[in-house]
Amino acid sequence: MVEQKTNLLVIMSDEHQSRALGCACEWRNEISIQTPNIDALAARGTRFTRAYTPSPICVPARASFASGQYVHCNRLWDNAMPYRGEPKGWGHALQQIGIGVESIGKLHYRSDEDPAGFDIEHIPMHVADGVGMVWASMRKEDERVEMPRRMLGEYIGPGHSTYTHYDSAVVERSCDWFRQRSGKESRPWCLYVGLVAPHFPLVVPHEFYKLYPHEGLPPAKLHPSQGHGLHPWVERQNAIAPSEDQFRDADERLAAMASYYGLCSWLDHNVGRILTALEETGLSENTTVVYTSDHGDNVGARGLWGKSNMYEEAVAVPMIMAGPDIDVGECHTPVSLLDLSATIVDHFGTRLPENGPGMPLPDIASRSEDDQRVVFSEYHAAGAVSGAFMIRKGDWKYIHYVGFEPELFDLAHDLQELQNLAGEPGCAGKLEELDEALRAICDPDSVDAMAHGDQAAMVEAYGGREAALKLGAPAATPPPELPAS
Repeated sequence: MVEQKTNLLVIMSDEHQSRALGCACEWRNEISIQTPNIDALAARGTRFTRAYTPSPICVPARASFASGQYVHCNRLWDNAMPYRGEPKGWGHALQQIGIGVESIGKLHYRSDEDPAGFDIEHIPMHVADGVGMVWASMRKEDERVEMPRRMLGEYIGPGHSTYTHYDSAVVERSCDWFRQRSGKESRPWCLYVGLVAPHFPLVVPHEFYKLYPHEGLPPAKLHPSQGHGLHPWVERQNAIAPSEDQFRDADERLAAMASYYGLCSWLDHNVGRILTALEETGLSENTTVVYTSDHGDNVGARGLWGKSNMYEEAVAVPMIMAGPDIDVGECHTPVSLLDLSATIVDHFGTRLPENGPGMPLPDIASRSEDDQRVVFSEYHAAGAVSGAFMIRKGDWKYIHYVGFEPELFDLAHDLQELQNLAGEPGCAGKLEELDEALRAICDPDSVDAMAHGDQAAMVEAYGGREAALKLGAPAATPPPELPAS
């Protein structure tokens, strides 16, 4: 590891699927996604086309990103088990060597009182009441409850929400942060900026909503109305928040799609404002920038909304890195947010307090495409009657569901995951190979039992089922109260 002279800016959005980018040409989108600022960042850096979250839901994904460890190593399984600063992660490693490290915006940890690895947390957004969605930790078939409110929000369409106001405040604070450092000599710094869009509620300023007229929106693939059935595990998972069944009419469903894509463009607008401020303050030439998201969103594919499964829409994320000494082009080797964790510490010449599975992204990009590299994701949260595990290796994806039949996709020929090959005799060898890769990382049955045991113990510690049902937010996490402007 060689000490770098550049600063590092990490921008993480929430729920931005990897295909919802203008530059994501491999998806051959039926709709033009307008993200000119993120596209420009990709054009001057490396875009990792096969990037994944360690878990397709907010709190576990962010805890794993913080620590650089898999979810089953952290044992922070769901949105009621937020990061408290243990295991120590990349922020603590930077503090240990004297690098200034601060955050602005959404973290989704437990509390700003915890030693989570930041010198200062500016207007942080954490889980509701420091506990999060405890009701969703009760996952067994006979104990689950449906989401108390409509997941996507009571109103869908053009306008403003507490989330759009919060994102605006995060952008303003970021721009002020750069201005305060302009022209000052200092040691390299690391700044993490957390934006909420395009996370629901699906409400977006009108100028971005109108970019996606309803008549230009594509039909959702594998939609139940066309006779396509869900995998049994996915059907059960979705049952606690069946957003597709809760639309008031067909037009509101189109409004939801337009709002999601509009929020992607609103997000891009905010990323552009941040990068413009970095440029105007003279900091851009000496700053490496990473853009990514914590997970994706199904946006109506298979009749699903939100995240919480292992299909590409939910589990794949954007990953772009640009700056001094960063190559320009695309990297097709599979990577994950845990590789970003390793990248942050390596950038400053140090390492994670506890070695994780990640590798620095520039090291991965500098090598020829590695079709043997394995990326792993897992899900043990809201709605899941059992654990789900994903392996991406080369062109293949394997999804293992505890107690259910697996799924297997050849993404080289079927990026849209239209054909499950798990039952094809000619794919038996590939299925066995990827199952072995999964079991080299963990025993899925043991991990599933551990997750259920930890969640049951937590519910009991809170006073049992009836007490747990009253804790935390019923749906989307509320943002913090902002200071008066």
